[in-house]
Amino acid sequence: MKEIAGGVCAPIGFMAGGIWCGIKAQSQKRDLALIYSEKSCTASAVFTTNRVKAASIIVSMEHIAAGKLHAIIANSGNANACTGAAGLDAAQRMAALAADEFVINPRHVAVASTGVIGVPLPIAAIENSIGALANSLRGDEAGHAAALEAIMTTDTRKKEVSVEIEIGGLPVRIGGMAKGSGMIHPNMATMLCFLTTDAAISRELLDKSLHRAVSRSFNRLTVDGDTSTNDMVVVMANGASGIPAITEEDDGYELFAGALEACCVKLVRAMARDGEGATKLVTVTVNGTDDEATAETLAKSIASSSLVKTACFGADANWGRILCAMGYSGAEFDPLQTTVAFKSTAGEITVFKNGEPFPFYEEDAKNILSQEEIEIIITIGNENNAVSVWGCDLTYDYVKINGDYRS
Repeated sequence: MKEIAGGVCAPIGFMAGGIWCGIKAQSQKRDLALIYSEKSCTASAVFTTNRVKAASIIVSMEHIAAGKLHAIIANSGNANACTGAAGLDAAQRMAALAADEFVINPRHVAVASTGVIGVPLPIAAIENSIGALANSLRGDEAGHAAALEAIMTTDTRKKEVSVEIEIGGLPVRIGGMAKGSGMIHPNMATMLCFLTTDAAISRELLDKSLHRAVSRSFNRLTVDGDTSTNDMVVVMANGASGIPAITEEDDGYELFAGALEACCVKLVRAMARDGEGATKLVTVTVNGTDDEATAETLAKSIASSSLVKTACFGADANWGRILCAMGYSGAEFDPLQTTVAFKSTAGEITVFKNGEPFPFYEEDAKNILSQEEIEIIITIGNENNAVSVWGCDLTYDYVKINGDYRS
């Protein structure tokens, strides 16, 4: 697998674009995006587990049920959530507007929204700008960049990826973009993620590969413990690469599924690094449990702990907070077989070993924990079933950003 340029436009046959239509009335930043495939796509998606679902989620869940998409239309600046029947009508109208531009079935258009909850979506702004949005489509990196900018809210960094693999002697490409900075927690975090590929693959296996990728990436991401009303991950496969369709779980499928997972992990790491107010990307890796589920539970508990997160911000090697978070996680483990270490580009240091404090120099630990990317490594007996979860530190700026988000 090699990284290439182009994002969602890297796979053959995909175009993207983005414009400002006025949803973000106080800004001239792009707020309306479109991703379009020249060919009809096999499609799959994973949606928020929050019982309160935005209108865009309700509409997209209906549209994706048949496993076919031609386009995704997305807006930022307004979540169109908790807006009643009018909000549902607006989401359906968004799909219809995009479909009319390309003479396609409205049910083959997914809809996404992100922004403030409880404010009516100004659908007239989208209606007045749909032609300009269609005209903004480009099949290159500039088109991808415009669409990516249009879905960003409090994001300060771009989250994008594109890779190429080879299946049956032919190049296959996967591209992706995501937004997400706050209100992020496992089991679908507050985020939008759109993935494209020119692979040919059955709906069943596309769905299976996406769910596997999400379970090992987006569902192992936490910023602040909140799960949103608007989260979705959508993948579209148009088959334009020319490879024979992947219909069996063979080597070709494993190559594709592995690449899709790697793309999702890269996007997740970018979201964790860009957590609202964050100064550090924190990776928590747990090794040596009897099964992967136990390792995941322990790692999530550590990464979600506000006390651990603030210790990371302060570069404080407070391993007691880590043991405490493991202890209330509900997972079975033996503290007497547990070792805790910190690692970064500045080195690695063990601070707790086999159930006892391990001597270390505080200055060395502080230097390691002062880097932009740090890892908390837990080993319980051996190194089987290693699971990583991604998060960030908790800073003063997180409170500032969210204290006046609506204003």
